[in-house]
Amino acid sequence: MFARPIRVKSNTAIKGSDRRKLKADISTAFPSLSADELSELVPNKEELNVVKIYAHKGDAVTLYVLHKNPLFFELEKRLYPTVYVLWRYPALLPTFRTWPPVLQKLIGGADLMLPGVVVPSSGLPDVKQGDCCSVTLVNNKAPVAVGTAAVSRGEMHSLGMKGRGVCVLHAYMDNLWAYGDKSGPPSLPDTESEGQEGNGEEYEVDEMEEEEEEGEEEVVEKCVVVEEVEQKQCPDEMVTDQACSGIKELSLTQQEEETGETGNEEEEGNQDDQKMPQEIMDALLLQCFLHALKSKVKKSELPLLTSTFLRNYMFSCCPSGKQLDIKKSSYKKLSKFLQAMQKQHNLVKVKELTKGVESIVEVDWKNRELRYFKVPEEPDVEAAPVQDGGEGESLYHPPEITTLYSVSSRLEPLFLDAKKRKGTILQPAEARHIVTEYVKKNELVDENNKNYVTIDPILCDCLLEKSEYQEIESLKWDDLFSRTLGRMQECYQIVFPGQAPIKKKGHIEPIDISVASRGSNKKVTMIKNLEVYGLDPAVVATALQRRVQASSVLHPIPGSKDKVLVQIQGNQIHQIGNLLLDHYQIPRTYIQGLDKAPKGGKKK
Repeated sequence: MFARPIRVKSNTAIKGSDRRKLKADISTAFPSLSADELSELVPNKEELNVVKIYAHKGDAVTLYVLHKNPLFFELEKRLYPTVYVLWRYPALLPTFRTWPPVLQKLIGGADLMLPGVVVPSSGLPDVKQGDCCSVTLVNNKAPVAVGTAAVSRGEMHSLGMKGRGVCVLHAYMDNLWAYGDKSGPPSLPDTESEGQEGNGEEYEVDEMEEEEEEGEEEVVEKCVVVEEVEQKQCPDEMVTDQACSGIKELSLTQQEEETGETGNEEEEGNQDDQKMPQEIMDALLLQCFLHALKSKVKKSELPLLTSTFLRNYMFSCCPSGKQLDIKKSSYKKLSKFLQAMQKQHNLVKVKELTKGVESIVEVDWKNRELRYFKVPEEPDVEAAPVQDGGEGESLYHPPEITTLYSVSSRLEPLFLDAKKRKGTILQPAEARHIVTEYVKKNELVDENNKNYVTIDPILCDCLLEKSEYQEIESLKWDDLFSRTLGRMQECYQIVFPGQAPIKKKGHIEPIDISVASRGSNKKVTMIKNLEVYGLDPAVVATALQRRVQASSVLHPIPGSKDKVLVQIQGNQIHQIGNLLLDHYQIPRTYIQGLDKAPKGGKKK
């Protein structure tokens, strides 16, 4: 469900009564949780947010987020835990086990099929169709996916363990997981799985022998489909499980008869990957690390959050055709890798500047290993241009905004000759041209001074106030045009790249930046109307958060259905102005509040 990018609609803090209701709903949905465990998941005083998102198919999903990690998601009025919760409480749901290579298929959006389920000695969990359940891998009890049972336990047996077993909704490394801190699953040894891998391989071979050609064709067909999905989504994932590689060999053997050397090359490539996957990933990790330090990081950017360094710098240095995955390295965690770079290589110095958050505070630019590192000369190494959100959004282009004017009822007689009725929208030049033609047609240009226009009854009714009827007999051309446009209704046209023009009445709303006080002299900066200019508030909030290293939240604007307000800690008008003017290229005319930036100088 979350295999493709999600879109955030709103992000609001949960208040007391809603917090109590959420705790009650979680208790009802998961009665095995104790009161203390519920208090840990829904604390009374810590910040807890409700985030409304849309999945790629348009499904409306509600997330409950604590410490920036989604804990639960609500779909069609039903609560489901995320992997972040299940890693703390792995026994919360009935569990199905499968082989490690299957995880990549689950991440890609596939469901767990019954032939891939590893049946423990205690048997399958007692589930009914639609029951919420989790998926774990052999030898680790930490769940990697959440879904619902496609059929009951009895039906699974009656079907001969064939068909769909679990309809997967969310998996480790999908976009819902990526909304959190992107931590990896803990290592929770599963003693019951010891020796299970070999048994699982024998079980699959025995099953294929019993089913003879029909069973073999079914397994081969599934593996071919799986490999096609893998080539489209994760071309460089390394399969290490012997059971799955054995099945792959069956499909490759059939393909060899048709494709010859192609099958051999693929098989040899898989065998190379299986030899030392950790060593290969360790080398790629070090290469991206050195590349990022040498060509991306600037001294002025230090201290730099380690998570930001990984996401914005190291990932962009990964060669095309390869995928950087710390979980597949010998380090398993970014913190351990950076510790090794600090202690063994003396390349960086890492400190915990705030509790639980590490930052790179120093880089040894004279380090021999860094100085002699040669940046790979690959044309696709640089990441594609993205918004400052850094999540792969397409490059933003500001819209073209044009001021227009609509014919009002008062001016309709002046525009009748040009067949322009009330409500007709005109460019300023068009309006001036029509007025000029009217003056020339009715010979209203002053003979003695051609800079003046004589006022006739229609111009008098359209352009003059009642008090001016007896006083003004002629107007200058500039005054004539300004009075005409001033008595028309102002409109605007906005054109986004690749889209049809949008015309609206009234003034275009400027991006409004304001500063407010919260608590004891704490300042927050708020930004409104980003949507008018085609900017995603969530992307802008993320970009600002990274620039100023301050927390940001999204709040719905009362009375507005599709607009949200971005709030960020501190007076950040300087940074917001730089982002909007320099990066997004929004004209200063359409930004309101830049004058409220803090003045320079010492505080009294």
